[in-house]
Amino acid sequence: MKIKLRNTILVWVSALVLTGCQTADLSNQATQIIDIPVVEAILDSDGDGYSDDIDMCPGTPMNIVTDERGCPFTGMGIGLKMEYRAFFAKGSSELSPEYQLELDKVAAKLQEYYTATMRIEGHATTDEKSATVLQPDSLSRNRAIIIKNYLIMQHQIDPDRLSIASYGAEQPIAPSDTEEGKSMNRRAYGLAIANFDTEEEMSMHRRIYGIATEPED
Repeated sequence: MKIKLRNTILVWVSALVLTGCQTADLSNQATQIIDIPVVEAILDSDGDGYSDDIDMCPGTPMNIVTDERGCPFTGMGIGLKMEYRAFFAKGSSELSPEYQLELDKVAAKLQEYYTATMRIEGHATTDEKSATVLQPDSLSRNRAIIIKNYLIMQHQIDPDRLSIASYGAEQPIAPSDTEEGKSMNRRAYGLAIANFDTEEEMSMHRRIYGIATEPED
């Protein structure tokens, strides 16, 4: 009887120990967490050249000239508001013939509206290495300079009417994880403006029929 009781106790103890081991094993199992990479798309919903994260007016209608905030011009004046865009090969600041032709059209308007000014912005992509470490945005700057110099050398536009800005890869307009997106980000953007309050004022500061010299006082 004692032997039978002892055997029964041993069986119960063994069962409890086995249960405890199984419980411990389950609790010690590590949970695997798989990190799934998330690609953040850079969107330009209204297509005005400013990505949604920096666009102060993301709902601008198509074909509306915008200011440096991505918003439509709110001035009530009249005159010239003309945009220009050029795109470049990777690592290059050479202006291809097709963009030279477009720039010729801008130059004609700058000659017509001889008090107009133009701001030129240069942009690059993160995979384009600068020629100098001290000037990491030199490539985007060169892209703006090449346009400015073209207007000066080919069309005799006064340098004081042209300003440039260089943004490196800080302001992409398309996702940079595709070649197509990168090609859109390797760009220059220009905006030529001349604002007047009245038709009379505009006529006093505008050449007619493409005259090459400014009217005499």
